[in-house]
Amino acid sequence: MLKLHVITVATRDERLGPSVATWALEQARAHGKFEIEAIDLRELGLPLFDEPRHPRFQQYEHAHTKAWSAIVARADAYLFVTPEYDFSAPASIINAIQYLSREWAYKAAAFVSYGGVSAGTRSVEMAKQVLTAVNIMPIQQAVTIPFFAQHINADTKVFDPGEVQVKAAATMLNELHKWAAALQPLRA
Repeated sequence: MLKLHVITVATRDERLGPSVATWALEQARAHGKFEIEAIDLRELGLPLFDEPRHPRFQQYEHAHTKAWSAIVARADAYLFVTPEYDFSAPASIINAIQYLSREWAYKAAAFVSYGGVSAGTRSVEMAKQVLTAVNIMPIQQAVTIPFFAQHINADTKVFDPGEVQVKAAATMLNELHKWAAALQPLRA
């Protein structure tokens, strides 16, 4: 079974990303075609890239880089759950991608993005540019959630964006699975 990492990108205090990520995890589990692992960049705590050598050499000196390398290497596909900060991608996602190189190669990625009127789409477009530089195939299908906070229950913090987004998630996950399977021979 292909392995999917659902990656929570938001790292700041008072973040709402974990509620959205919990929903994305539920959609991935319901999809049933991936072995799922939840990854939270805040919990990972990567400092700003601090390795002395380029990631393509995989000569890591720091324990946090070695741990991140092992995490990324064991997945076949990634689902980034990301907000948009200041019309762009959060520094956390760019930093996490740029820490590594070969571990990302020939895998597929998709996005659940959220925000205000733009639904995090500018964040996704910026992240896709960086992902392609490490040979990841970012797929077109996505879940984009505008004005996402209105879908979070104030008491329980449960996120429920509705049936339209559930259908979008199923479509995205089907396509992500196809790409992850198609790219598998390139990783052999």
